[in-house]
Amino acid sequence: MIFVPKYTRREILSRMALGAAFMATPGAFAEALLTTPSQTPGPFYPNHLPLDTDNDLLIVNDSITSAVGEVTHLSGRILDTSGQPIRNALVEIWQVDNNAAYIHTEDRNNSKRDTNFQGFGRFLTGSKGEYYFRTIKPVTYPGRTPHIHFGVKRTGQKDFSTQCYIKGEARNEKDSIFRRSTRNPKYRPLLETPFVPIPNSKAGELSASFDIILGATPEA
Repeated sequence: MIFVPKYTRREILSRMALGAAFMATPGAFAEALLTTPSQTPGPFYPNHLPLDTDNDLLIVNDSITSAVGEVTHLSGRILDTSGQPIRNALVEIWQVDNNAAYIHTEDRNNSKRDTNFQGFGRFLTGSKGEYYFRTIKPVTYPGRTPHIHFGVKRTGQKDFSTQCYIKGEARNEKDSIFRRSTRNPKYRPLLETPFVPIPNSKAGELSASFDIILGATPEA
């Protein structure tokens, strides 16, 4: 079992600076950015949302027992195609726990679920379009390469969903959903990101940065 330290809110917010995406200057792009490929939300978006839906997926409510897994500080920004940040976007993530179980009653691994893993979280972006989650490094799911589902909700726009993958993960090449979105290799960097060790972390924590670029998709 991997030890998971517990942080104060101030410490969690300070770790948002770990994401390299925060170093970019909004709007400093010579041409329009490629939009992040849309991908299926899958069949296991929670059919019953947990009572706790904050951005720390390792601690459920006020529990003192943490989830099992490789602790990951996942951050990034929601941007438009001109590189401008999108504020007040509701970012959601959901993923399997370390036992490859979703928080969904129809999931085949539901009986093995780590009840200390929240499995779902939300974050409302700030003025720089930034988001932050504390979660675990994704593990493989039967028939799928490791991934984290993302959903973005904006007022007056259609809901957007995509998935984040581990850069360098060999199983990506055999994953039909990943391959379908990356037939054109220029889209690959928009879906993959490295999960890198945080220097001097005694618990072996990781950092990952994943920006999402959105175009205008008005509600019907």
